Amino acid sequence: MSEPITGAQYEISAGPYRAVVTEAGAALRTLTHHGNPLILTHGADEAAPAAFGQLLIPWPNRVDRGRYSYDGEEHQLDVSEPAFGGAIHGLVRWSPWRLSERRPDGVTLTHRLLGSAGYPFRLDLEAGYSLDPDRGLTVRITAANAGSRTAPYGHGAHPYLTVGEPIDACTLTVPADHYLPVNDRMIPDGPPREVAGTSYDLRDGRVLGDLTIDNAFTGLARDTDGLAWVHLAGSRHTTSFWMDDAHPWLEVFTADTIPAGTRRQGIGVEPMTCPPNAFVSGIDLIDLKPGARHTGSWGISG
Repeated sequence: MSEPITGAQYEISAGPYRAVVTEAGAALRTLTHHGNPLILTHGADEAAPAAFGQLLIPWPNRVDRGRYSYDGEEHQLDVSEPAFGGAIHGLVRWSPWRLSERRPDGVTLTHRLLGSAGYPFRLDLEAGYSLDPDRGLTVRITAANAGSRTAPYGHGAHPYLTVGEPIDACTLTVPADHYLPVNDRMIPDGPPREVAGTSYDLRDGRVLGDLTIDNAFTGLARDTDGLAWVHLAGSRHTTSFWMDDAHPWLEVFTADTIPAGTRRQGIGVEPMTCPPNAFVSGIDLIDLKPGARHTGSWGISG
């Protein structure tokens, strides 16, 4: 029998929520609420376009030219984004992950990240997805350093929120008071700037119109549980996203350059433990010592 290129498809459900997580990359391929899509999706036999639903480990976003120095040693990653000359979104997006636990409302996958020329470190990774009939989806990402030396580490994820209509007429709320400017190669160009008085001020909600965004945000306002919330409101319903305080950064992408059939039909909302190019800048980079673990959670509800 043939098998889809994204491997095994792990379906989970709880109340009005349904999701599918793939063996390839432990990625979130679909998520619905009462049958309405909450994220942009793709076919099981189709490679995830524009990083749809993928996990970004051990770094989110980009490393400039793929070159970085860590603990006195120089490293060269494969340049996986030739157009911008960078290494993008980590090393595990296309790797097979192993099933660790499966329940009707949840699934846990694991991956052994072995050392490579550009990243000579050894991590054990775990991605847990669970659904609750009231709260929706929770995703928990854990990395443990199983190697003999401290590893540079960061993680992120790449869901595209949708409300089933073009985002131009939708209202986006992002509780961030700073954004990170980038150059024409999408590498940070100076320190974070205040959003006040700019088109990046989304704190009180803004109709997107033709606004184009592909920037990281920080200085996130949080609720009493330490969660930062993003809301995409359309004419019929709202899709909401949260992330815990393990993620001080959030990339927002208005999906202007993804495949034409889904362009500006959703918005990339990417929780990140560190900003773009953190392997070079060191900003919020996690020094994961041998035997140490790092965990972060995020989720989506309809």
